[in-house]
Amino acid sequence: MALTLPPLPVEGPVLVAYSGGLDSTVLLHALAADPAMRARGLRALHVDHGLHPQSAAWLESCRATCTALGLAFESRRVQVVDAGDGLEAAARHARHAAFAQVQQPGEVVALAHHRDDQAETVLLRLLRGAGDGLAAMRPLRAFGQGWLWRPLLAVPRAELADYARRHALHWLEDPSNASDRHDRNFLRHHVLPRLQERWPQAGAALARSAALLATQADLLAGEDTRRLAQVQGLDAATLSVPALLAEPPAWRARLLRAWLAGLGLPPLPADATETIDTELLPARPDASARFAWSGAVIHRWRDLLHAGPERAPLPADWSADWTGEAPLPLPTGDTLALDPPRRFDAPLRVHTRQGGERLVLPGRAHHTELKHALQELGVPPWERARLPLLSAPDGTLLAAADLVLSAPLTAWLARHEARLRWSARN
Repeated sequence: MALTLPPLPVEGPVLVAYSGGLDSTVLLHALAADPAMRARGLRALHVDHGLHPQSAAWLESCRATCTALGLAFESRRVQVVDAGDGLEAAARHARHAAFAQVQQPGEVVALAHHRDDQAETVLLRLLRGAGDGLAAMRPLRAFGQGWLWRPLLAVPRAELADYARRHALHWLEDPSNASDRHDRNFLRHHVLPRLQERWPQAGAALARSAALLATQADLLAGEDTRRLAQVQGLDAATLSVPALLAEPPAWRARLLRAWLAGLGLPPLPADATETIDTELLPARPDASARFAWSGAVIHRWRDLLHAGPERAPLPADWSADWTGEAPLPLPTGDTLALDPPRRFDAPLRVHTRQGGERLVLPGRAHHTELKHALQELGVPPWERARLPLLSAPDGTLLAAADLVLSAPLTAWLARHEARLRWSARN
């Protein structure tokens, strides 16, 4: 009995994410039976999470299956680190990182998620209070250097099991799938079966709702883009506070989430938009209001919100001598360098800002407070705390990173045809 898969609407070779379980074994077998898929360049990737003592044996079993099918096989061992979102989420992040590492340009990564998985995902996201996330898994989306494809989303697991029996396929059983410790397993073993006793089409209905919600989310995404352009600053990592306040509260929440997603930052926690509404947006323009989560932070400064990865300041008592001949790594992960390398007349002291510093700027005869110079440049307070200062052996301030240069250092750089560069870590 053939398994009817939807046509793949993009070009490129196909990489099957092959765990060795029932679902991915059926997908691999069905794709391998299609000459057109083989002609594209069909191959398989097995990700070993190292979470089970039999994982090495599972890898060899997957390799043997691919050899029997005449398919190229590759494996990756990953380290699963729970960062607080749970073991399932950590394993998924590690898998996806492996997919992106192995994926070739334009390649389609095929995953074996089916209709029952989609129903479980909808229920999980409902229980976690998701919004647009109720659209659940998409059949096709951009990923890495190509695409992520889920051709089995309309197929119930029972149909996959029937296919496997008819074709006498061999697959692996992960004992952790029987444990109710994971939320998804609890839904699979206890909740969905009870729902289907009363509503036999519950799985299909939940999957259909996900598809409808995906369509609505796509329509709203177009409006998100239009509205976001009206509130976003020239720097994409900023939003205008007055423009954002002019939006209705529901749209403010959507725009904040769309903005952060576009910057590649982690999704906000469920109640974060309310906190931003009540604490950051009404804050005084000169206040140090901030909201941090999952290694990211939003700062309110002047009339803008600034978003980005949370970065530590330079240690308060840090300093180092620098000759200029080689780049100087800073404790923050940033780098200070001369381009091209040159040797200063005497080693300069590179140190943390303490406050009250003054320097002579080019074209001026008097000293200027560094604080005022940085304010005129629009450097936010949290960035000022990261700036390495350069001072001469006698203590004269020469520069704040490559943003503010004194008259003496400017003249020295001109004579030596060099530039000072401060490279911030991404």
